[in-house]
Amino acid sequence: MPIDDHKRAEIEAQRAASQETRRVTVAAMEAILYERFDVLDHGFVRVIDYMGDDAAIVQAARVSYGAGTRKVREDRALIRYLLRHRHTTPFEMCELKLHIKAPIFVARQWLRHRTASVNEYSARYSRLDREFYVPDADHLQSNPSSNKQGRDDVLTDEEARQALSRLDWISTRAYGVYKNLLNEDDTGLARELARAALPVNYYTQFYWKIDLHNLLHFLSLRADAHAQYEIRAYADVILDKIVMSWVPATYQPSATMRWTPLRSPQAGSPWSSACWPARRSIRRVAGSPSASGAS
Repeated sequence: MPIDDHKRAEIEAQRAASQETRRVTVAAMEAILYERFDVLDHGFVRVIDYMGDDAAIVQAARVSYGAGTRKVREDRALIRYLLRHRHTTPFEMCELKLHIKAPIFVARQWLRHRTASVNEYSARYSRLDREFYVPDADHLQSNPSSNKQGRDDVLTDEEARQALSRLDWISTRAYGVYKNLLNEDDTGLARELARAALPVNYYTQFYWKIDLHNLLHFLSLRADAHAQYEIRAYADVILDKIVMSWVPATYQPSATMRWTPLRSPQAGSPWSSACWPARRSIRRVAGSPSASGAS
C-alpha cells in the first residue's frame, strides 16, 4: 500500500497527461488532480475526479441552459440564498471522487456517513503492509473524567513516552503475528482470518465519491472542533486544499448571515468569518416541504 517509485511514476504520468473535453473544468482543480496531500504520519488525500463547479449549482437552481448573462455577483448571491434557505438539491449536482489512505479506526468513523459510494482495499484478498499510525506526543491526551469520549489534558513527557512505546510495540508485534499466520511460503492461515491479528491503527485505503451537499454535511461534523483529531485532520485538508479550490463561492458564504462556526476560528483561517448555517430542527410540520430539496 505505500506509494513506491513505480506508483509515484504512474501518478506523475496521470498528472502529465492531457485530455480534451467539452465539459466545464476548474483550473485550480486541474492543477491538483492526482496530487497527494499528506495527512497524519502515513496517510493522504488525492483528488481522482470531480464534476461541476459553482456555476453548475447556479445552473441547476435556475434550471437553465448554458451560462447565460448573469453577473458573477448575482451567482454568488444565489448560492448564498440557497445555503441560507437549505435548498440542497442544486449542490447535489456537483460530485467529487477522492482516494483516501487512513488508519482503519478513522475509516470506520468516516464510513458511518452513508451518503457516498465507497470501494475499500480488501485485506481479505490482499496483504496489508506494515504501516500503522502512532500519534504525535502533542496529541496524546488522557480520557476526560466527565465524558465517555473525547480527550482531556496532554500527557506528561514520561507518560507520553511510555504510551508511544507501547503503541509501537504492540503494533509491530501484531504485524509479526500476522505474517507468521499467513506463512505464504507454506500453507498458512487464510488472509481473511489472519487480518484479525492487526489492530485498528493499521492503514487502509479507499475511493470515496460524494456529492457536494453531503460533503458539506460531512465537513460540518468532521471539521468541527469537537471531532476526533485524526479524522479532523483529513476534513481540514479536504476543506482547505480541495473544496476551496473547487467551489470558492460555496466555500466562502456571506458572513452577514446567521452562521454558527464550522470549526473553532483560527488565526489566518478563511473559516474564521465564513461558516456553515445554523442547524434547524429536523422535526417537520405536517404538510411542510422536504428538507432535502427546494420548497
